[in-house]
Amino acid sequence: MNWLLALLRNLRLLPYLLASIGALALDIACFLSLMQIGLDPAPASAAGYSFGILAHWLLSSRTVFTDNVADGGFERWRQKALFVVSAFIGLLLTTLIVGSADNAGFDPRLAKLIAVFVSFTATWLLRALVVFRAPALDRRAG
Repeated sequence: MNWLLALLRNLRLLPYLLASIGALALDIACFLSLMQIGLDPAPASAAGYSFGILAHWLLSSRTVFTDNVADGGFERWRQKALFVVSAFIGLLLTTLIVGSADNAGFDPRLAKLIAVFVSFTATWLLRALVVFRAPALDRRAG
C-alpha cells in the first residue's frame, strides 16, 4: 500500500490527469457523436476510446513522461507497443462496462462515466509502473 501512496504523491499525476482530460474530451465527443448518428453504444465507445488513445500517447509522451521516453530504435517501439497494450486494456474495460450496462438496460452515458474512472486508474498504474518506468540504474557502475 505504501507504493500506491508514493505513486499518488508523484508529481506526474497532475499532468497525466490533464493529458487524460484532453484525451477524454476527444473520446467523449466521438462517443456521443457516433451514438447520435445511430451507432450502438459499445462500438461507439470503442471508437471514441481509440481516438483518445492516439491523443493520449501524444500528450503523455510529450508532456508527462518526457524524461522516461525512449530515444528511439527498438526501445521506443517497445514503449509504444506497451502503451498500446495498456490502452487496449483500458479499451477492453471501457467496452465491457458500457456494453454490459447497455445490455442490462442502464444508461450507456452513465456507464461510460464509470468506465472512465476504471480505465483511468488501470492505465495510469500500467503506464507509471510499466510503460514509462524510470530506467534501471546500472548496478555495475560504482
